[in-house]
Amino acid sequence: MTIKHLRTLVAIADAKTFSAAAERVHVTHAAVSQQMRTLEADLGVALFDRSTRTPELTPVARQVVARARQILHDYDTLIPSVMSDGGMRGTFSLGAMPTTLTGLAPLAMRVLKDKYPEIGLQIRPALTRALLLEVERGTLDAAIVSRPHLMPEGVTFRELAQEPMHLITGLGETEGDPLRLLKTRPFIRFNRNAVVGSVIDDWILSRRIRVSETMELDSLEAITSMVHENLGVSIVPRLAVRPQGAPKVQEVSLGDAAPVRVLGLAYREDQIKMQAMQEVFAALLRVIDPGPA
Repeated sequence: MTIKHLRTLVAIADAKTFSAAAERVHVTHAAVSQQMRTLEADLGVALFDRSTRTPELTPVARQVVARARQILHDYDTLIPSVMSDGGMRGTFSLGAMPTTLTGLAPLAMRVLKDKYPEIGLQIRPALTRALLLEVERGTLDAAIVSRPHLMPEGVTFRELAQEPMHLITGLGETEGDPLRLLKTRPFIRFNRNAVVGSVIDDWILSRRIRVSETMELDSLEAITSMVHENLGVSIVPRLAVRPQGAPKVQEVSLGDAAPVRVLGLAYREDQIKMQAMQEVFAALLRVIDPGPA
């Protein structure tokens, strides 16, 4: 029995189905099933009534879930309870994707520093997969990332915002149909090694659009500059926090079925700087949704 198994059991109790629980804990449906079989074997009791179409918790499982919630709470607060400053006086290392470095990250860190001037900050830029690896290894306290299909074991993802994709063109472009633009104009591709790049590529492939690729870049600022100079069109996320002074381009909606980047904060489940983590998350949210003036 592990903390991971207990988290999955509680997720099933809250979400009601294995599939919904799998989305909450960011693993596959098969992994959830395997974890529950292991947990049942370890405890020596049946946790689910599998005679129904959707497995239901047994009476003993409901008691286990109640106890598991308390165990998870105690586990999550163990280090903060003995670490009086919660990490607020040390250095906090934050990874950030390049697309967040000119808008979201600096504004949020200013909010944090204004409130807690004694906290030290280290910012490290990289793409999502590299950042998640560093979070998993413990070399970063947290990272602003795009949600991948699967999260590394032991790493939590807290959603910050959803950023739908849109097509951008030069200001002089007169065509307004996004599919026609993609088929007839040079295409500037977002780096496919980035999560957002693979999301965009999957959307293009799913619609069987053949683009004429002219370049592949991993900087949103570079892509926007190229589009501004009428060197092609591109698909990029509509940033939750837009940088000031970006080159002007036209934005064309991809419709209701547009792909979406889910932006969030990733950190280890055993993170010991939990108070600092909560404050970083709150600062990011405040910048994304400042509320009424």
